Amino acid sequence: MKKLESIEQFSQLKESGKHIFLFSANWCPDCRFIDPFLPEVESKFQEYTFIYVDRDEFIDLCVELDIFGIPSFIAYENGQETGRFVSKDRKTQEEIENFVSQLA
Repeated sequence: MKKLESIEQFSQLKESGKHIFLFSANWCPDCRFIDPFLPEVESKFQEYTFIYVDRDEFIDLCVELDIFGIPSFIAYENGQETGRFVSKDRKTQEEIENFVSQLA
């Protein structure tokens, strides 16, 4: 999974192609819970590029996007938000895959 490097990169990525941004943090136990199965999720949905966003590095972006719980996912296609799975709750592989499969 690619790691977001800058706000400018976020703006560029969300404007072109299909991207799913994972908002996370190293200290978050629920975020670490999903780590083992994320590569499998990525391989099932290769039409999307998954981007890791460190909540602590990009706290202003999280506030701007109303991300107050992690792990959270926001999907974009060519500049349009197509879905969000945003909460402070632990997420299962099945829940994440259901979210991605229901994106428009």
